[in-house]
This record gives sequence, C-alpha cells and structure tokens, in this order.
Amino acid sequence: MALARARGALSVPGHGGHSGAVPLAADASWALLDALIVAALLVAVGGYLRALRSARRRGPWPALRTTSWMLGALCAVAATLGPIAVAAHSSLTGHMLAHLLLGMLAPLLLVLGAPVTLLLRALPVTAARRLTRVLRSAPLRVLTHPVSAAVLNAGGLWALYASDLYGLMHASALVHGIVHLHLLLAGYLLTAALVGVDPDPHRAAIGVRAAVLLAFMAVHSIIAKRVYGAPPAGVEAADAHVASQLMYYGGDVVDVTLLVLLGLAWLRATRPRRAAVPAAA
Repeated sequence: MALARARGALSVPGHGGHSGAVPLAADASWALLDALIVAALLVAVGGYLRALRSARRRGPWPALRTTSWMLGALCAVAATLGPIAVAAHSSLTGHMLAHLLLGMLAPLLLVLGAPVTLLLRALPVTAARRLTRVLRSAPLRVLTHPVSAAVLNAGGLWALYASDLYGLMHASALVHGIVHLHLLLAGYLLTAALVGVDPDPHRAAIGVRAAVLLAFMAVHSIIAKRVYGAPPAGVEAADAHVASQLMYYGGDVVDVTLLVLLGLAWLRATRPRRAAVPAAA
C-alpha cells in the first residue's frame, strides 16, 4: 500500500483544492494494480513449479532453465514493484531502468526457461495435442513471426516516447498496467521468435531472424537518440540524457546477448551438415 500511495501522489498532482476523493480513488487503483502484479507473479512461479512437479515422470528437467525462469520473474517484479518502480514515476532514468528489466532482460530469461516445453511435458497427451494444434494455428504463425514481433515491440516503444502516452501512463493505473504488460509480452514474443528454445512449428530461417534483430537494434538506437534530443513532455534534459544513454547502452548488452545466442543456434543447425561432408567425401 505504501507503493500505491507513492504512485498515487506522483500520478495525481494539482488536486490540493479538491476533496480527498480523487487521491483515495488513485490510491485504490494503484493498490489494485500492485495486487494484480503480485498475483501474476504467484501464478508464474507457482504454475512453473507445479508443471515441473507434474513433468518429473518424463525425466529430469535442466536446473538452469528453472533458474532462468525464476530470475526472469524476479526482474519483472523488480521493474513493477519496489524502489525501481517508485523511481520510475518521478524520473525518466528510473523508468528506463524498469523498461530494460521488464521489456528486455525479463523476456530473455523467461524464454530461456522454456515454459512451453515444460507445459507439454506436464500435460496429459490429449491436452498436449490440443496445445500443439494451437501453436500451429495461423494467427500464432503471424503473431510469432520475427517481423510481426519486432513491429509490435518497436512500435510500442515509439508510441510511448514520441506521444503523450508516457505522461498518461503515470497518471492512470490502467494505462500504466497496459503499457507494462505490452512491454513484457512484446519483448517475450520478439525474444522467442529470435532465440526461443521452445518448439516452434513456424520458426523463421536464421537469416531472417538475424536480419530482424539487426534492424530492431538500429530502431532501438534511433528511439534512444530521439529520447536524448526530444524527451517526453515534462522531462528535464539532464534526466533525458542519462535515460537515453541507459536505453542505448543497456539495450546493446541484451542485443549482443541475443546475437550470441542466435550465432550458437546457427552453429548447432549447421554442425550435422558439416560433419556429413567428410563422410560423404
């Protein structure tokens, strides 16, 4: 509740001449958002652990994947609850740190946790086949394509920093929650489309994924430079400069990690072919 009060105080300025109804309503909406975040964390962690328990009959599950999932959930919570979340309401730099955690690092760790693979191992055969049919559906084929995922991700970032959406998300708990949910889901879709370890019947060729990743890196850098030169309304220049550099260089760290993972995937894909050449000769 303390976090909700801090958010409400930052999000509803200039109401000193009115009754306490607006601040109380703001406190309630932010408190509800915090409760939903906690519930989502419990579902993500508890559901993964339950699936892990159900899948034990199928053999051991890599501990690194479980650790990756838990760290990803921790990054998402750190970006939306606690000191970083509070700082994000008064500082673009704090917001950008939350953005890197929620939109880039958390998705990478969650994808490496291979939740779809674990769920397929945990479900009964009939339910697993139904899930497989959903994964093969045309809408998911479009949504999980690297180009579609990159457009959703980059388009959301451009709308956030090039319009009034940034100010609106700090004045409304509903908009705040929608923006953060989009950051997480769009980041997950893009990361899964590029370097996902789960089964993907529509996985694009490595060349396509590499081209999309390079293009996204360029767009991400352009958005960071725009934040530097034309920050959102109400943001001081010094704050914008630090935030844009954090976005630029912090995003590069995650993007380089994606490049390395994509390179490793390419090596794995070509290794059998290379091994077959001497045998054929």
